[in-house]
Amino acid sequence: MSAEKMRWMGLTLGLVLLIAVSSDAAPLAIQQPEECCFTFVSFTIPKHAVEEIKRLSVHCPKPGYIVTTPKGRMCQKTLDISKD
Repeated sequence: MSAEKMRWMGLTLGLVLLIAVSSDAAPLAIQQPEECCFTFVSFTIPKHAVEEIKRLSVHCPKPGYIVTTPKGRMCQKTLDISKD
């Protein structure tokens, strides 16, 4: 009877491993956004200084935008760009 139990345990373990390997959940765990922001500026950025605006990925913990200016990149929760 011990050999039969071992055979069933081996089959069960093999089946669980097969299901885990072929699961669709694995690719989602690997998907990570390239850039996320965790701190945001609160001032208005002049429009003439904006070189690029990029929306953050939906996979980031906080929504927002990355604004690139000649002085560097900064994160904003909402697009707060002056019309100057």
